[in-house]
Amino acid sequence: MRLRLTPRDDRFFPMFVEAAQNLVSATELMGEFLHVTSNREKLAAQLREHEHAGDAVTHRVIHELNSTFVTPFDREDIYRLITQLDDVMDAIEAAADFTVLSELETLPAEMGRQVDLLQRAARCTAEAMGRLATMDDLASFWIEVNRLENEADQVYRKLLSRLFSGSYEALTVLKLKQVADDLEDAADAFEHVANVVETIAVKES
Repeated sequence: MRLRLTPRDDRFFPMFVEAAQNLVSATELMGEFLHVTSNREKLAAQLREHEHAGDAVTHRVIHELNSTFVTPFDREDIYRLITQLDDVMDAIEAAADFTVLSELETLPAEMGRQVDLLQRAARCTAEAMGRLATMDDLASFWIEVNRLENEADQVYRKLLSRLFSGSYEALTVLKLKQVADDLEDAADAFEHVANVVETIAVKES
Protein backbone atom coordinates (compact mmCIF):
# COMPACT_ATOMS: atom_id res chain seq x y z
CA MET A 1 0.00 0.00 0.00
CA ARG A 2 1.48 3.32 -1.02
CA LEU A 3 1.94 6.08 1.58
CA ARG A 4 -0.77 8.74 1.43
CA LEU A 5 0.20 12.36 2.02
CA THR A 6 -3.41 13.63 1.90
CA PRO A 7 -6.49 12.56 3.84
CA ARG A 8 -8.74 10.05 2.09
CA ASP A 9 -12.49 10.37 1.78
CA ASP A 10 -13.88 6.93 2.58
CA ARG A 11 -17.56 7.69 1.97
CA PHE A 12 -17.50 5.74 -1.32
CA PHE A 13 -16.81 2.33 0.20
CA PRO A 14 -20.21 1.82 1.89
CA MET A 15 -21.89 2.70 -1.41
CA PHE A 16 -19.86 0.09 -3.28
CA VAL A 17 -20.90 -2.47 -0.65
CA GLU A 18 -24.53 -1.38 -0.96
CA ALA A 19 -24.46 -1.78 -4.75
CA ALA A 20 -22.89 -5.23 -4.47
CA GLN A 21 -25.31 -6.40 -1.79
CA ASN A 22 -28.15 -5.29 -4.05
CA LEU A 23 -26.76 -7.66 -6.68
CA VAL A 24 -26.70 -10.54 -4.20
CA SER A 25 -30.39 -9.99 -3.49
CA ALA A 26 -31.21 -9.59 -7.18
CA THR A 27 -29.43 -12.77 -8.29
CA GLU A 28 -31.17 -14.75 -5.54
CA LEU A 29 -34.48 -13.34 -6.73
CA MET A 30 -33.57 -14.22 -10.32
CA GLY A 31 -33.00 -17.82 -9.24
CA GLU A 32 -36.55 -17.91 -7.89
CA PHE A 33 -37.83 -16.21 -11.06
CA LEU A 34 -36.45 -18.97 -13.29
CA HIS A 35 -38.21 -21.77 -11.48
CA VAL A 36 -41.76 -20.40 -11.44
CA THR A 37 -44.20 -19.34 -14.13
CA SER A 38 -47.32 -18.07 -12.35
CA ASN A 39 -45.63 -15.43 -10.20
CA ARG A 40 -43.12 -13.99 -12.64
CA GLU A 41 -44.77 -10.58 -13.08
CA LYS A 42 -44.48 -9.92 -9.34
CA LEU A 43 -40.88 -11.14 -9.22
CA ALA A 44 -39.98 -9.06 -12.27
CA ALA A 45 -41.46 -6.02 -10.52
CA GLN A 46 -39.28 -6.74 -7.49
CA LEU A 47 -36.23 -7.00 -9.74
CA ARG A 48 -37.19 -3.66 -11.25
CA GLU A 49 -37.13 -2.21 -7.72
CA HIS A 50 -33.61 -3.61 -7.30
CA GLU A 51 -32.65 -2.00 -10.59
CA HIS A 52 -33.98 1.36 -9.36
CA ALA A 53 -32.07 0.91 -6.09
CA GLY A 54 -28.90 0.22 -8.06
CA ASP A 55 -29.45 3.34 -10.12
CA ALA A 56 -29.90 5.38 -6.95
CA VAL A 57 -26.56 4.17 -5.55
CA THR A 58 -24.86 4.88 -8.86
CA HIS A 59 -26.23 8.43 -8.91
CA ARG A 60 -25.07 8.99 -5.32
CA VAL A 61 -21.56 7.84 -6.15
CA ILE A 62 -21.39 10.07 -9.22
CA HIS A 63 -22.75 13.03 -7.21
CA GLU A 64 -20.09 12.50 -4.54
CA LEU A 65 -17.46 12.07 -7.21
CA ASN A 66 -18.38 15.44 -8.71
CA SER A 67 -18.44 17.22 -5.34
CA THR A 68 -15.48 15.63 -3.54
CA PHE A 69 -11.92 16.93 -3.86
CA VAL A 70 -10.13 13.95 -2.31
CA THR A 71 -11.10 10.46 -3.46
CA PRO A 72 -9.86 7.09 -2.16
CA PHE A 73 -8.47 6.19 -5.59
CA ASP A 74 -8.55 7.49 -9.16
CA ARG A 75 -11.82 9.14 -10.16
CA GLU A 76 -12.08 7.25 -13.44
CA ASP A 77 -11.74 3.95 -11.56
CA ILE A 78 -14.50 4.92 -9.12
CA TYR A 79 -16.74 5.79 -12.05
CA ARG A 80 -15.92 2.57 -13.90
CA LEU A 81 -16.46 0.44 -10.80
CA ILE A 82 -19.92 1.78 -9.95
CA THR A 83 -21.12 1.81 -13.55
CA GLN A 84 -20.00 -1.79 -14.11
CA LEU A 85 -21.84 -2.83 -10.94
CA ASP A 86 -24.88 -1.05 -12.34
CA ASP A 87 -24.45 -2.84 -15.68
CA VAL A 88 -24.78 -6.19 -13.92
CA MET A 89 -28.09 -5.13 -12.40
CA ASP A 90 -29.37 -3.75 -15.69
CA ALA A 91 -28.66 -7.02 -17.50
CA ILE A 92 -30.35 -9.16 -14.83
CA GLU A 93 -33.45 -6.96 -14.81
CA ALA A 94 -33.56 -6.98 -18.62
CA ALA A 95 -33.52 -10.80 -18.67
CA ALA A 96 -36.48 -10.99 -16.31
CA ASP A 97 -38.42 -8.22 -18.03
CA PHE A 98 -38.03 -9.76 -21.47
CA THR A 99 -39.04 -13.20 -20.18
CA VAL A 100 -42.32 -11.74 -18.94
CA LEU A 101 -42.95 -9.55 -21.99
CA SER A 102 -42.31 -12.40 -24.43
CA GLU A 103 -44.46 -14.79 -22.38
CA LEU A 104 -41.80 -17.47 -22.08
CA GLU A 105 -42.70 -20.29 -19.74
CA THR A 106 -40.35 -23.21 -19.08
CA LEU A 107 -36.75 -22.07 -19.51
CA PRO A 108 -33.79 -24.30 -20.43
CA ALA A 109 -31.86 -25.84 -17.55
CA GLU A 110 -28.70 -24.09 -18.73
CA MET A 111 -30.25 -20.76 -17.74
CA GLY A 112 -30.49 -22.04 -14.18
CA ARG A 113 -26.76 -22.74 -14.39
CA GLN A 114 -26.14 -19.23 -15.73
CA VAL A 115 -27.98 -17.74 -12.77
CA ASP A 116 -26.19 -20.02 -10.30
CA LEU A 117 -22.87 -18.65 -11.58
CA LEU A 118 -24.20 -15.09 -11.31
CA GLN A 119 -25.20 -15.76 -7.69
CA ARG A 120 -21.70 -16.98 -6.89
CA ALA A 121 -20.12 -14.00 -8.63
CA ALA A 122 -22.43 -11.64 -6.72
CA ARG A 123 -21.49 -13.11 -3.35
CA CYS A 124 -17.81 -12.95 -4.28
CA THR A 125 -18.18 -9.33 -5.35
CA ALA A 126 -20.03 -8.30 -2.18
CA GLU A 127 -17.28 -9.84 -0.06
CA ALA A 128 -14.61 -8.06 -2.10
CA MET A 129 -16.34 -4.68 -1.83
CA GLY A 130 -16.16 -5.10 1.94
CA ARG A 131 -12.38 -5.47 1.64
CA LEU A 132 -11.82 -2.71 -0.89
CA ALA A 133 -10.94 -0.08 1.71
CA THR A 134 -8.06 -2.20 3.04
CA MET A 135 -7.16 -3.91 -0.26
CA ASP A 136 -7.05 -7.19 1.66
CA ASP A 137 -6.89 -10.41 -0.38
CA LEU A 138 -8.43 -8.91 -3.51
CA ALA A 139 -6.44 -11.10 -5.90
CA SER A 140 -8.52 -14.12 -4.92
CA PHE A 141 -11.62 -12.12 -5.90
CA TRP A 142 -10.67 -11.26 -9.46
CA ILE A 143 -9.21 -14.72 -10.05
CA GLU A 144 -12.43 -16.39 -8.94
CA VAL A 145 -14.73 -14.04 -10.84
CA ASN A 146 -12.71 -14.53 -14.01
CA ARG A 147 -12.97 -18.28 -13.50
CA LEU A 148 -16.74 -18.01 -13.03
CA GLU A 149 -17.04 -15.90 -16.17
CA ASN A 150 -15.12 -18.52 -18.17
CA GLU A 151 -17.49 -21.18 -16.85
CA ALA A 152 -20.45 -18.94 -17.76
CA ASP A 153 -19.09 -18.69 -21.31
CA GLN A 154 -19.06 -22.48 -21.58
CA VAL A 155 -22.63 -22.73 -20.29
CA TYR A 156 -23.72 -20.02 -22.73
CA ARG A 157 -22.18 -21.83 -25.70
CA LYS A 158 -23.79 -25.10 -24.60
CA LEU A 159 -27.13 -23.31 -24.37
CA LEU A 160 -26.75 -21.82 -27.84
CA SER A 161 -26.01 -25.24 -29.30
CA ARG A 162 -29.20 -26.54 -27.70
CA LEU A 163 -31.28 -23.60 -28.94
CA PHE A 164 -30.09 -24.12 -32.51
CA SER A 165 -30.43 -27.91 -32.43
CA GLY A 166 -33.90 -27.84 -33.98
CA SER A 167 -35.70 -28.68 -30.73
CA TYR A 168 -37.35 -25.25 -30.54
CA GLU A 169 -39.51 -23.22 -32.89
CA ALA A 170 -37.70 -20.35 -34.58
CA LEU A 171 -39.52 -17.59 -32.68
CA THR A 172 -38.91 -19.34 -29.36
CA VAL A 173 -35.22 -19.60 -30.21
CA LEU A 174 -35.04 -15.84 -30.73
CA LYS A 175 -36.81 -15.16 -27.43
CA LEU A 176 -34.69 -17.57 -25.43
CA LYS A 177 -31.48 -16.31 -27.01
CA GLN A 178 -32.30 -12.77 -25.89
CA VAL A 179 -32.65 -13.93 -22.28
CA ALA A 180 -29.46 -15.99 -22.55
CA ASP A 181 -27.63 -12.97 -23.97
CA ASP A 182 -28.78 -10.77 -21.10
CA LEU A 183 -27.55 -13.30 -18.54
CA GLU A 184 -24.25 -13.59 -20.39
CA ASP A 185 -23.97 -9.79 -20.35
CA ALA A 186 -24.38 -9.88 -16.57
CA ALA A 187 -21.53 -12.39 -16.27
CA ASP A 188 -19.35 -10.23 -18.51
CA ALA A 189 -20.13 -7.17 -16.37
CA PHE A 190 -19.06 -9.04 -13.23
CA GLU A 191 -15.76 -9.77 -14.95
CA HIS A 192 -15.43 -6.09 -15.81
CA VAL A 193 -15.95 -5.25 -12.13
CA ALA A 194 -13.17 -7.68 -11.23
CA ASN A 195 -10.88 -6.13 -13.84
CA VAL A 196 -11.47 -2.65 -12.41
CA VAL A 197 -10.70 -3.89 -8.91
CA GLU A 198 -7.48 -5.45 -10.19
CA THR A 199 -6.52 -2.16 -11.82
CA ILE A 200 -7.19 -0.28 -8.58
CA ALA A 201 -5.15 -2.77 -6.54
CA VAL A 202 -2.19 -2.47 -8.91
CA LYS A 203 -2.28 1.32 -8.74
CA GLU A 204 -2.55 1.30 -4.95
CA SER A 205 0.24 -1.21 -4.38
